[in-house]
Amino acid sequence: MDETSPTGEELLAALAALASPHRLRIIAALAEGRSYVSELARRLQMNRPLLYMHLQRLEAAGLVAGTLETAADGSSVKWFEVVPFALSLTPATVAAAVPTLAAGGSGKEEK
Repeated sequence: MDETSPTGEELLAALAALASPHRLRIIAALAEGRSYVSELARRLQMNRPLLYMHLQRLEAAGLVAGTLETAADGSSVKWFEVVPFALSLTPATVAAAVPTLAAGGSGKEEK
């Protein structure tokens, strides 16, 4: 997400992705530098399937990016890093985003 005004869908995706303590912890950990899933799971004391689920949500919102790389032993390792973003949430930001929403919103509310 860049510094331009987000669309309604982008704003909803970012807010939903950031509305989780786990995902905030992941962003904070990745702010220190890129990491691969196993190492990140150990640092955050989170199981890998749960971590992957949260990383997928953050990646879909454009807040983190994953890159598959081949290690020296030939195995594949997926590295994640934070995508630089700035989110300014003001009444004007919301007002500018609302007209871009599909009728009735996205319908993809988090449960």
